[in-house]
Amino acid sequence: MKKFGFMLLLLLFVLVVPEHGQAASIKNTIVLDGNDITSGQNVPVENVNSTVMVPLRMIAENLGYQVGWDQSSKTVSIEQQGRIIKLVVDQTAASVDDKTVILTTAPLLRNNTTLVPIRFIGEQFGLTVEWDNTKKIVNLITPQPPSDNSNPNDGTTGGGTTGGGTSVVVPETGSAENLTIVNGISFSENRFAIAMEGNAVPKVTVQKNPDRIVVDLPNATFSDMFGSGQELDPNLNGQMVVTDYPDVSKIRYSLYNTVPYTVRFVLDLNNPKNYNVSVTGDSTKLVVIDLNAASPEDTTTQPGSSGRKLIVLDAGHGAKDSGAVGVTGKYEKNFNLAIVMKAAELLKQEDKFDVVLTRSDDTFLELKERVAIANNLKADLFISVHANSSGSSSASGTETYYKREASKALAKVMHKYLVQATGLSDRGVRSGNFHVIRETKMPAVLLEVGYLSNKKDEALLFTEDLQNKVAASMVSGIKEYLGIQ
Repeated sequence: MKKFGFMLLLLLFVLVVPEHGQAASIKNTIVLDGNDITSGQNVPVENVNSTVMVPLRMIAENLGYQVGWDQSSKTVSIEQQGRIIKLVVDQTAASVDDKTVILTTAPLLRNNTTLVPIRFIGEQFGLTVEWDNTKKIVNLITPQPPSDNSNPNDGTTGGGTTGGGTSVVVPETGSAENLTIVNGISFSENRFAIAMEGNAVPKVTVQKNPDRIVVDLPNATFSDMFGSGQELDPNLNGQMVVTDYPDVSKIRYSLYNTVPYTVRFVLDLNNPKNYNVSVTGDSTKLVVIDLNAASPEDTTTQPGSSGRKLIVLDAGHGAKDSGAVGVTGKYEKNFNLAIVMKAAELLKQEDKFDVVLTRSDDTFLELKERVAIANNLKADLFISVHANSSGSSSASGTETYYKREASKALAKVMHKYLVQATGLSDRGVRSGNFHVIRETKMPAVLLEVGYLSNKKDEALLFTEDLQNKVAASMVSGIKEYLGIQ
């Protein structure tokens, strides 16, 4: 729950409740191409946390967008010319064409009317949105078709979308055409992974004094989502501090050059290290710099080699995407990561498993990138960890989801141990159309351990004892399913 100062609360109260205070005579108005579309309508247009919220039906009736509403999940879908936006009531995590975007203000319900952020929606579909704070007027201006003599490179359009969270980071002097896009990085199990879209071939060199490994991606740049998941300053430089791995102190990165575009990563080493490089995937690629190699030619450390089973553990959400927020303000992303890290440590103690984490810190990854990690490495199992949320504070219990029939047996085994570990209500094994369990090619399940919207569940989920039990239950389920003693 966000906390606001008393004066801000008072100001918002005056703005959105016209029956009270000096703003009683001022009504929020929406004007579309010069026409007042709120005239004569009794509709609640609100300014919430400096975000103008309008009724969903106003968008459907006046803007010509295709609008859908799912009552059970409180999900709004808005479609126009092939672009699809999805928003969920009371959740700031939205999606634009399946890419996660974080809203400043979540959609909300007012007397059975769904209010949505008009600036975010309008700008996604090319509208110009202006706000006159004095007159409380929202001006919406639809885009004009380009004239025959218009210049496509005159600077009036760019590579990104306002608030989209997925645009390309390109300096004003450059062009994003045909560039490889770097979306995220992670470091776990002494392996540095780069998630990217494009055909850049990494150039890796070893340098001395001090010891470091330099990875250059030619014809590449960062996406906006990279900056939301990792530190990235206005000059497109940043670093990741590495802990718990004695070989690496930190990883630095930058848009090293713009002629040609080059993204550079530098692994600062504490001692000389050999490495392997692998690039897997098609449109979405995964570059892995593996520091476990005995020599540069050694390929025996590829995850899943030597007869070991490769398990990919996925901690849901991360960075800007907090996931569900508990009744006392705890974040789902932190719970998910704690469980995955504990389960990974237990699996490492077994000599028959290799473990790869989609994230080992507070990093944001697209759903397709999580899937690509598992598919590219040809994992044996994929397990995604989550905590649930509901509009009802009484909802409680543990659920396990699968999508493909090949995953059903794994779901049943994992759920059996998970319910025993939590001691919460058994809400059953269910089929769910989640991206990470739908698009993976190996048996895959999604665990909903408990409900953060339930005060008792939330308190239990963030105890060390419960997290240890859940991690152990995951290992037991994996071993039983794979027939490993």
